[in-house]
Amino acid sequence: MECGYPVKPSSLVACPECDLLHRQTELAPEGEARCVRCGALLYRCCATNANERALALALAACIVIVVANIFPIVGLEVQGVHTSATLFGAVQSLWDDEVRSVAVLVFVTTIFVPLAELAGLIWVLLVLHLRLRGWGAVPILHFIESVKPWGMVEVFMLGVLVSLVKLAHIATIEPGVALFSFAVLMALLAATAAAFDADAAWEQLEDIR
Repeated sequence: MECGYPVKPSSLVACPECDLLHRQTELAPEGEARCVRCGALLYRCCATNANERALALALAACIVIVVANIFPIVGLEVQGVHTSATLFGAVQSLWDDEVRSVAVLVFVTTIFVPLAELAGLIWVLLVLHLRLRGWGAVPILHFIESVKPWGMVEVFMLGVLVSLVKLAHIATIEPGVALFSFAVLMALLAATAAAFDADAAWEQLEDIR
């Protein structure tokens, strides 16, 4: 059984952690290559259908992120008064309260970047699946890599949980649908990142261009 998308033996790859250059070699199916100096992951040899799984996971994550942004994150009841807010509503409140730098940061890191990254990844995987001669796939792949550090759904979830713990003694807390949706979204984003094989994607793009 051969690797779905074998690497080119003559090419070089730099370690993402220590920048040591390595010569690429073909790997066994599901194998991986690591840096001889620091042990960081260099590249993997995924199964042929690895990016098919990534496409399915990305589509599921796209549905979940829409749900997470439509429904309330949490409901609070204080002295008989009940309030609830969506993520976009929280951003809008921050903007109206003149905390606009924080509002922009929350919007970019928890709404725009995750949506843009998912939309770009889905487009690239559809291009590969349908063999559409790379329509914009190359710049989108570069875009995905550049914005990835700005996706902070995990940090947002941690902040929400800390806030709920602090509010528990002064208000009745009702977790909303969006809170659970964000938890599912975190798992789906991690699974999508693990399933997506960038090396295989670049190899396929070279074949269909």
